[in-house]
Amino acid sequence: MKVAVCIKQVPAKDAPLQITDSGAWIRETDIGFEMNEPDSFALEEALRLKEKHGGEVVALSMGPQRTKQVIKEALAKGADRGIHLEDDKFFLLDPLSSAKSIAAALKKDNFDLILTGLQSDDQGFGQTGVLLAELLGLAHATIIMQIELQGQRLKLKRELESGWFQWVELPLPAVLTIQSGINKVRYASLKGIMAAKKKEIAVIMRESLGIAGEPTQRVERIYVPQKAKRTEFIDGSPKEAAAKLLEKLRHEARVL
Repeated sequence: MKVAVCIKQVPAKDAPLQITDSGAWIRETDIGFEMNEPDSFALEEALRLKEKHGGEVVALSMGPQRTKQVIKEALAKGADRGIHLEDDKFFLLDPLSSAKSIAAALKKDNFDLILTGLQSDDQGFGQTGVLLAELLGLAHATIIMQIELQGQRLKLKRELESGWFQWVELPLPAVLTIQSGINKVRYASLKGIMAAKKKEIAVIMRESLGIAGEPTQRVERIYVPQKAKRTEFIDGSPKEAAAKLLEKLRHEARVL
C-alpha cells in the first residue's frame, strides 16, 4: 500500500504570538513551530497501516525552508521519503489553492491512500482534505476514528455529533481526514532520527506547478479578543428582574 500523508507546520501551542502591522498574520520571527496535531495522528495511522500491510509512506508538507523540519520529523518516525512544496507565501493561499497545489504534486505518484488531519491548528478551515479528494476524483470520508483495510476496500469509523459514530465503506484509492485521538502518536527513536538523514526529501517549487489565480477568500484581520468586565444592576421586583435577566441572557450574552 502506497500512502501519502499531508502534514503542516504550525506555530507551537505555547508560542508568544504577535500580529503583523498589516493585521493579516502573525510575526514568524522568534517563535517556535511544530507539526499540526491532527496531522501527527494521520502520520501515525499511515505508519501503522504500513507496518500491518506493507508498502510506503510519503510525507508531504508545503511552506518555506523551515517546513523541512516537520518532514524530517515524519521521516524519523518511519516515513520512507518526503516531498517539500516550497513556498514562502503559502499562508496567503486559501484551502482551494492549497488543495490544487497538493493535488498537482501527488497526482503522478498514484497513491492508494491519502491522509490529512481533520483541520489545521492555526487556521482551522477543515476544507483542504475534502477539496483534495474532489480535485483528484477520489472517494473520501471525514472525521475518521478507525481504519480497517479489507482487500481493495476500506471499512471506516466516523465520529458524528453527540457521541454517535458511523461505519462506512469506501473503495481504494481514497482520501481520508483523520480525527485527533484515533491512536497514540509515537516518538521518534534515536535509530529513526539517524536513518532520516539518509532519506530523500524531494523539493518542488510551488510556482513550478502552474497553480495560479486569485484566492477565493482571504484573511482581512486577526486579533486578540478583548477581555472586559462590567457589572450591571437590574432594578424592579423579583419577577421583573428575572424577566429582564432572562432577556439579557438570551439576546446579549446569548447563553440561552
